[in-house]
Amino acid sequence: MPNKPDGHDPAIDPADRLIFALDVPDAARARALIGQLGDTVTFYKLGLELFLSGAYFELVDELKASGKKVFADLKLFDVPATVGRAVAQLARQQVDFLTVHGQDAMLAAAADNKGDARVLAVTALTSLDQGDLDDLGFDCNVGDLVLSRARRALKLGCDGVISSGLEVPALRDGVDPALVVVCPGIRPVANVDDQKRTMSVSEAFSAGADHIVVGRPIRDADDPAAAAAAMQADIREIFS
Repeated sequence: MPNKPDGHDPAIDPADRLIFALDVPDAARARALIGQLGDTVTFYKLGLELFLSGAYFELVDELKASGKKVFADLKLFDVPATVGRAVAQLARQQVDFLTVHGQDAMLAAAADNKGDARVLAVTALTSLDQGDLDDLGFDCNVGDLVLSRARRALKLGCDGVISSGLEVPALRDGVDPALVVVCPGIRPVANVDDQKRTMSVSEAFSAGADHIVVGRPIRDADDPAAAAAAMQADIREIFS
């Protein structure tokens, strides 16, 4: 395992560095997984699929009541006033992280209404690669896009970004160290799904990530709790 990475916030509990993506379609499956994972997971990401189940805020309340942290990953994108009001609603739910996917005015509105929540700006989805950006008409490479969006987000009052681990070294070199960096697309084994820009657990933290988001490698494991516990053991060793 690598030595303890430099530049990380020492106030982060190592157990909270792993965020489990609770990507399931209904509350029953969500509660079953939460119960199965027990103490192996302390931080949960609740996304769009679960939002559409109708039980999203019930689950947020249950997780918070049990002492867990919650990342509301809804990638808010709308006119700035609407984004601001939506962020205020999430802040009242006492979520710890939330995501906004938009331009400067949306990010500023989110920052103005975040309360105690931390706003994370989406840089470039890990399901996108350079070919996708070319198709979308972006006249830059992925790294430049991520760096530009991260700098703007922090300046506008956001707390951090969602970024592939591949871009984290440039973020750590080129953005204020106060930036919180959360990395999805973590794959401890060979990757065959729709995530194109991926890293392993140790690679992401060595690059400078503060938190990693892991979904399918835990959710689809034969023993999800054992898979999460193994990742937590790796994280403890990295930060020991």
